[in-house]
Amino acid sequence: MDAVTSVSLWELIKHGYNWLSNLRRAKSERKQQSIQALRSVILATRETAVYMRQLTETRQRDHGVETRLALLWTDLGFTLSDLGLSKLAKRCQIKGKEWSDPAHYDQEFLDRADVKLDRMERLANELMFEIDRKGR
Repeated sequence: MDAVTSVSLWELIKHGYNWLSNLRRAKSERKQQSIQALRSVILATRETAVYMRQLTETRQRDHGVETRLALLWTDLGFTLSDLGLSKLAKRCQIKGKEWSDPAHYDQEFLDRADVKLDRMERLANELMFEIDRKGR
């Protein structure tokens, strides 16, 4: 009976160690996925800003670019939601819908939703800082 208990205890300890190792690895992987998604938000804000500047200067819409922006923002919303970054995810979803159908939301809603590019970039930077700070 002692041999079974010793083996079982050893297996339990080994299992616990493996579980903790996997948990650390999962947390590290999730942290990296979150940081990558937040970096993608910053890249999306800059890509969008460049297009908006071009649009202001040329007054010519490019539906190919607008399609890309709609899908980019929507995909970021899904990714951030999967990672549990729901506030920024919702803003990205709104931005994606705004690019797919500019008439869908009125300006008052967009103002309340706080989806200005500089605000979204600042929020992404703040979240990256927070993730980095917690990881130490």
